Amino acid sequence: MARTNYNELLDAGVHFGHLKRKWNPNMAPYIFMERNGIHIIDLNKTIAKIDEAAAAMKQIAKSGKKILFVATKKQAKDVVANLVKQVNMPYVTERWPGGMLTNFATIRKAVKKMATIDRMETDGTFENMSKRERLQVTRERAKLEKQLGSISDLNRLPAAVFVVDICKEHIAVAESRKLNIPTFAIVDTNANPNEIDFPIPANDDASKSIHIILKLMIEAIQEGMEERKLEKDKAVEEEEDTDMDLELDSQDKDAESSEEDEEEVALRKAKAAKKAKHGEEDEEVKSPKAPKGAPQKKPQGKRPRL
Repeated sequence: MARTNYNELLDAGVHFGHLKRKWNPNMAPYIFMERNGIHIIDLNKTIAKIDEAAAAMKQIAKSGKKILFVATKKQAKDVVANLVKQVNMPYVTERWPGGMLTNFATIRKAVKKMATIDRMETDGTFENMSKRERLQVTRERAKLEKQLGSISDLNRLPAAVFVVDICKEHIAVAESRKLNIPTFAIVDTNANPNEIDFPIPANDDASKSIHIILKLMIEAIQEGMEERKLEKDKAVEEEEDTDMDLELDSQDKDAESSEEDEEEVALRKAKAAKKAKHGEEDEEVKSPKAPKGAPQKKPQGKRPRL
């Protein structure tokens, strides 16, 4: 079943492309017609591409990996920030820092610097600084927070990158392709869809269009995260059931062994009693005692000669 329908996309203005003179010939398969010098995007193909991208994103989220969202244009900044925060994914809405992916180690150092400054505020280091030094450090912290605060939880390279307007974010796309990171993007009629692994032909200038497509992607990510959680809970339950079965088996074995031990002890006692009884009977047969008062026989020997 499709995640959206034709009318919803039509109301959001997803079908509006750029002027005919600004088009990219590689977008020809996704263009439905031209009207008043503007290309109209085929929404049927948009729906198919949305479903394809959403399914791929769901699998990535289900595996527990991170997806980086990039949108620095004015119309998309707030939309991306508000929606992506719901699923706790990293995003870039300010200037794209060059080498963010290809030189990720340096970016991580800058993020760690923010944590160091936060530690300085709590351990009393700020109290030993002059007012000017404290002001400089605070400004540096604010600058780093603005540029890198949204990726502070990104400890390794993302599993995928979602881009709004690949013409504006061409550096992010180039870095992702260089590192073979899968790319998802809203692609307008002035862009080249062959540069993207999962292109979504749509209007990337209208905030309504960006919102409806991004919302569908976020819903797919939420589904993947919920399925991952359910699988984890199921695995924990199965492990607990297995442990319980093993414990019951061990208890049954202990009970059986204790019963066997009791039987062995009883058999040993019975054998010992029987053996003791036979021993007493043998002694009575071999050496019967003489009755009291009976004359004792003298040993017979040869008479001496006279």
